[in-house]
Parts: sequence; C-alpha cells; structure tokens
Amino acid sequence: MAIRAPRSFQTALWLPCLLILLLFVTFTRASSPRISKLGVLRGYNKESKSVYDSSLIESESNKNYQTFYYDQTLDHFNYQPVSYTTFRHKYVVNFKHWRGAKKAAPIFAYMGEESSLDNDLGSIGFMMEGARRFGALELYIEHRFYGESVPYGFTGEEALKNASVRGYFSSAQAIADYAEVIINLKKNLSAESSPVIVAGGSYGGMLATWFRLKYPHVAIGALASSAPILYFDDIVPSNAYFSTVTKDFQEVSLSCYNTIKSSWSEIDRVAAKPNGLSELSKKFNTCKPLKTASGLKDYLSTLFSGAAQYDRPPSYPVTAVCKGIDGGANGTDILGRIFSGMVAYHKEDDKKCFDLDAFFSADKLSGWDWQTCSEMVMPIGNGPNDTMFPASPFVYKEFKDSCMNKYGVEPRPHWVTTYYGGQHIKRVLHKFGSNIIFSNGLRDPYSSGGVLENISDSILAVSTKKGSHCLDILGTRADDPEWLTAQRKKEVKIIKRWLRKYYNDLHRFA
Repeated sequence: MAIRAPRSFQTALWLPCLLILLLFVTFTRASSPRISKLGVLRGYNKESKSVYDSSLIESESNKNYQTFYYDQTLDHFNYQPVSYTTFRHKYVVNFKHWRGAKKAAPIFAYMGEESSLDNDLGSIGFMMEGARRFGALELYIEHRFYGESVPYGFTGEEALKNASVRGYFSSAQAIADYAEVIINLKKNLSAESSPVIVAGGSYGGMLATWFRLKYPHVAIGALASSAPILYFDDIVPSNAYFSTVTKDFQEVSLSCYNTIKSSWSEIDRVAAKPNGLSELSKKFNTCKPLKTASGLKDYLSTLFSGAAQYDRPPSYPVTAVCKGIDGGANGTDILGRIFSGMVAYHKEDDKKCFDLDAFFSADKLSGWDWQTCSEMVMPIGNGPNDTMFPASPFVYKEFKDSCMNKYGVEPRPHWVTTYYGGQHIKRVLHKFGSNIIFSNGLRDPYSSGGVLENISDSILAVSTKKGSHCLDILGTRADDPEWLTAQRKKEVKIIKRWLRKYYNDLHRFA
C-alpha cells in the first residue's frame, strides 16, 4: 500500500480504507456476494492505539525513511528492444537500526502488495520491531503498476487502459523487480554478505513465498502472513471463504447467524413490493435511493465478510455486528435487526446516512481487477445452503466473459499453479523448499486457502485460532492478547534459527 510526509500511525491505518471499509473485487459473476479484497491494512482503520506514539512515528518516519528510485527493467523475460525500456521503481529504506555491511547485518525486505507503498510505512510492526531486534535494514519495495511505480510515467488507470503496457503487469515481473532492487541495493552498500529475509501479508505474503521459491539465492527465508497460495485451481473448495465467514458468525451467535441467513429472502420479498426499493432505502437509511436489491445485498455481504476477515481485538467486529443484530428492541423485524448490526459496525464512523454506491460505483479500473482477470484467478463462490450467504457458485464462463469485456483477454486459471506450484504442496516442497513461515489467523476467511500444516522442519505453519487477516505482522499494541504475542515470538524464534545457521555457514565457507 517519495515519502514526502509520512503519515502518523493512525492516518496510515485509515488511508487504505477511504471507501468506508475496504476496496472490493468480485471474483465470480456479477450477482455473487462481494468479498473483502486481499490487503494487509484494510479493515484496521478503527483501532489506532499502539505501543508506538503516533507523533513519534511521524517524526521518525520523516527523519529515517528515505525514498529512492531504481531504473527498473520493463520486461525481465524477453530480449526485444522494448523489453529494455526502464521505469522509475520506488523503494524506501530505513537505515536507523542497521548494524552495517561490515557485520553482515540482515536486510528485511517487505514485498509491496496491491496498493501504494506509502500506506505500509510505519504500519508493519514486523518490519519495525524486527529491525530493532536484529539490527536490520528495513527495505520496502513498491509493486509495479501501483503507487508511483508505473511504466512510461502513466497513471495506474492510464496504464491499465493500454493493452500493450498492461501486459507487463504480472506477479512474475513484480518479484523479478524485487530481486533486481535487492541485488542492486546490496551491491551499492557493499553488503553482499548481508542475509535477506523477505516478508509480506496477503497478496504480498504470496509474493514473499514465491520469491523465496524462485530466488533462494537472494533471500534466505520468507515470512508469509495470511497468504492464500492454495486458493487456485480448485486445490481448496470454492466455498471455503464463505464457509469460514459463516463459521465465525455461528461461533459468536447462532441467532445472529440465523437472522443473517434469513435476511436475503426478506430483502427480495420487500424489494418485489410496489415501492419496495423505496421502503428498503428508508429502512437502511441509504444516502441515495436503491436501484436494485442486489446493491443492498452486495453491501451487506461485503460488510459481513470484511468483519470476519479483520475480526481483530479489541473491537472484534463480528461480535459488534452480532450484538447489534441480537440487541434489537422487542418486535424489531429481521431487516430492522440487520440494520442495527450495520449501525453497530459503523458506530465510530458517525454516519448520517449510508452511501452504498461508494463501494462499487467507481469507474476507475483497478490494478487488482486486472490481476484477477489475467493470472490471479481465485474461484471463490458458494452453493445453495452451503453458507449464510445466498447461493452464488463460481461460474468460470461468466467470469471469463466479464474479463473479456473489460480487457479483451481470457484469464489463465491454471497459470499460478503451473508457474509457482501449489498442487501436492506438502510432497513437493518437502523435497526442495526451505525457510518459509506461513502464518495465519483461523478467523480469517482467506486462511482456508493458506498452508496450515508444517511441511518440513523449516517450512512451518504458525496459526492462531482467534487470529485474523495479517494481524501478526501489524504493530504491537499494549493490549495484545497472549496468543498473538506467542505467535509473534514463535516467528522471531524461527527467524533467529535461520540467521544463526546462515552466519555459521558464512564463517564455515569463508
């Protein structure tokens, strides 16, 4: 997600959430439930308390985070003249805690995800705390086609509209970019002996995993937080995401779950009445009159899935929603209770009305939308009675047609598993992989597509039953629960072991 004025911790958490809660993407047909887009910080705008004082972070960021630009190769995999075109690729370095090249002090490299890099700075606790603990250099690398790192000086939207240019927008090109930046930086710092640990969350966690597998000579290990690398090519059930959301709500309140499950048909019933959409608009206090019932259902689906995905302490949004739904006054009808849950979720936002269109009406093309239409084909859907959501199976033909209409290209649903692997992952990685931490919080719906079992003695799964999306790599809070602190300590212990072995080998083979 140049640092001209790095933001405070609170603001950094807020910026990715300007569309009220999240940016969204539909992986299935147009009538499917909306799900929360991958992303590290989205959904965490409501809790800004941290052991870090926000003013100190802002001051430290201004002083210590330095922005650089690398002349990045446009196309790493071809030798046509156009492939040698370069663009300004942004990366940010914090040298404050680095013990230096002479001591072969480590470099912690953060794999930028599907947003501007600015929002990650001062927000990724793993990077800041890791730099202090290990005397490491902090390196943040922006993903091509996001933020300032767009070829030909285009805006992101201009690049996406250009069929010739957007063809260079892929995960393989991105991790090749990261390799070039890391190798060049180490050379410039005379730090060839400094070990590199790569890290990322969500899509960035997927990139960290794939980087370690594709570039083991560049990074000695990877921390992949909430990385759903198995949600491709039918490795996991299509309905796994929505099943996890449903389970989260059932565990909090069965009555809340039943109310939600009953609400969809009630919305349709009311919408079918004369002036039914007007009645729903008043019932849910929408800023603009509803045009379709699906607009309301999309909004609610997004809210419920987002609450589950980012169900973090201390606010626990699933609990907040269910308290609102279950706490309706006697005689409150189903939709009245759903609205109470909606209000409870947005309690701190002080809304006069709810602008449902703000979630979905943007005309701008989305970088992540392109990525899902090209290679990141995650077949998320659900069948009848599978979950608390309306039935909406993933229909590849409809998905393909939608992508063809937008971009004129057909998705490659098998490419991720062809290029990076995924099928039979335990058997395959046990043979040749090493030094990867797959961390997950099991309340996160995307954990259903993550690696949840140890693969070897160095490819390890570190999960927490109560954790949520990317929670482990965010900044430490004074009120963090013991289970979260224990998860982070375990990750640190594993990384210490990697570094100890690296330095032993460095001295042995010197």
